[in-house]
Amino acid sequence: MTNLNGKIALVTGASSGIGAATAVKLAEAGAKVGIAARRTDKLEDLKKQIEAKGGEALAFEMDVVDTASVDAGVKKLIDAYGSIDLLVNNAGLMPLSDIDQFKVDEWQRMVDVNVKGLLNTTAAVLPQMIKQHSGHVFNMSSIAGRKVFKGLSVYCATKHAVTAFSDGLRREVGQKHGIRVTCIQPGAVATELYDHITDPGYRKQMDELATQMTFLQGEDIGDTIVFAAQAPAHVDVAELFVLPVDQGW
Repeated sequence: MTNLNGKIALVTGASSGIGAATAVKLAEAGAKVGIAARRTDKLEDLKKQIEAKGGEALAFEMDVVDTASVDAGVKKLIDAYGSIDLLVNNAGLMPLSDIDQFKVDEWQRMVDVNVKGLLNTTAAVLPQMIKQHSGHVFNMSSIAGRKVFKGLSVYCATKHAVTAFSDGLRREVGQKHGIRVTCIQPGAVATELYDHITDPGYRKQMDELATQMTFLQGEDIGDTIVFAAQAPAHVDVAELFVLPVDQGW
C-alpha cells in the first residue's frame, strides 16, 4: 500500500460536503492537506477540526474559475510544503432545471466551475507533479457522467466532460510522468449541491428522494478516495462508481 503519511494534498471545494470530508479523511491518513474554497470562514472551522484530531492543514481562498486565484493558491501550498502529491478536483455546482426554462446563467456557471475550474486547477498542479515524476489526480465526476437525467442536461454534459478528460489525462500522464488519475463517480450524496437548485419543482423532487433512500455521506466518498490513494504504486484505480445500496438507477 502507498503510505500517505507526509504526503501533500490539495482539495478544492473543501468548505463543505465531499470536499470537507475528504480533507479530514486524508489528514487522518497522515497527509498534510491544503484546503481551498471561496468561503474562508468555513475553511478555518475545518482547519481547526483537522488540527484537533492531530492533523495538519493549510487553508486558503481559491476560486477555481479565476486562474490567478488558482495559481496563487497552488503556489502557497508548494511554498509551504515543497510539493503536491494529491489533487482532489472537487469543486462543483448542480442547479437542476429544464432546458426550456433557459436558465443560461446557471448553465454557464456550471461549465465554468465543473469543467473550466477543474482544468484550471489541473493545469496549475501538473507541472509540479511532472517535475516530481509522481502524483495522483482525483477528478469528481458523477453518476451523471455515465447516465443522463431529466433536469440535469447541462450538469450531465459537464460531468461527461470530466469523465472523458480523466480518461485522456490518465493515458497521457500515467506512463510518461508516473502520475495516477482516478475518476470518482458518486451517486446520490447528502451535500450542499442541492442548495443550488432554484427550480422549486426539482428542489421538491430532491427532498422527496432523500426520504426514499439512504444517501451516501461525504465521508463515504472520502474513504473511497483514501482507498484509491493508498493502492500500491503500480496500481491506478482509474474509475470508482459509488452508489447508495437503495439507488437502482
